[in-house]
Amino acid sequence: MTATILAIATSLITLIFIIVLLRRGSLKEKYAVLWLAVASAALILAVFPGLLRWITTSLGVEIPANLLFFITIVVLVLVAVQLSYELSKHEAQIRRLAEEVALQQEELRALRKRFEP
Repeated sequence: MTATILAIATSLITLIFIIVLLRRGSLKEKYAVLWLAVASAALILAVFPGLLRWITTSLGVEIPANLLFFITIVVLVLVAVQLSYELSKHEAQIRRLAEEVALQQEELRALRKRFEP
């Protein structure tokens, strides 16, 4: 019973933490959706522990903890891939903006040279 209470409390704290971050604007909605889904799933599995056993048996997994570890690893890999994608996209955007700034600075230098006495 203690593990169930701990799991429920942890899930609720995580949900509240994500909602607070969202309201403050510290976490974007596109990232919050994933974490809200994970925390909600954890809460559902904590409230209904028999559900995890049923899913484990249905999938043919020996131990429920193994299924949880597998799902956790898959979610973390997907998060890492998504963050890598976002990072690559931002790096390309920063490079493009730096090139535009360099071109504008060069144009400004050329204009200043032309109009200096």
